[in-house]
Amino acid sequence: MHSTRTIATVMLLAGSAFGVLGPASPAPEARAKTPADIAINGTYQADSIGGWAKINQQYNSEREITSTWKISTTCTTMEDCTGTVTSDQGWTAPITLTDGVTWYVRHDVPNWERCADGTAYTGKQTYWFYPTNVATGQPLLGSPLLNGRDKTLGPSGACGQNKWLEIEIPFRLDK
Repeated sequence: MHSTRTIATVMLLAGSAFGVLGPASPAPEARAKTPADIAINGTYQADSIGGWAKINQQYNSEREITSTWKISTTCTTMEDCTGTVTSDQGWTAPITLTDGVTWYVRHDVPNWERCADGTAYTGKQTYWFYPTNVATGQPLLGSPLLNGRDKTLGPSGACGQNKWLEIEIPFRLDK
């Protein structure tokens, strides 16, 4: 009986020591000190990763789209930022952030949904993304990598179908 208590005590002490002296916690993420710390500015490579695309909620491989974005933003508070994105694909759109984490870019894509009869409809494209720790994928303020989604939605009724065409693709920005 004495040896059982001794083993249990040793295990308890070892567990306690490991809890105190165990693996170090990850370093705390950078914290914004001013609204300027939240802003993103510069030239980025934008990648819509077509191999993981969903068309109307079903996986379907689409082509990968790579472009260059020039982003200019300013923040008035830690949660309120606005600016402009200019893409080398020929469009310019506003960029906003209203929660201190996730950026949104919205623009129209003319002639996005093409029909068999030759007509075409405009798609509404929305990108949303946030700065990401390269190693863990967790949000990390100030990271040169941003991850998110690229979603384009066509109008209901286009091409004679009473449903929207929706394509959603994983999205990545690299500074």
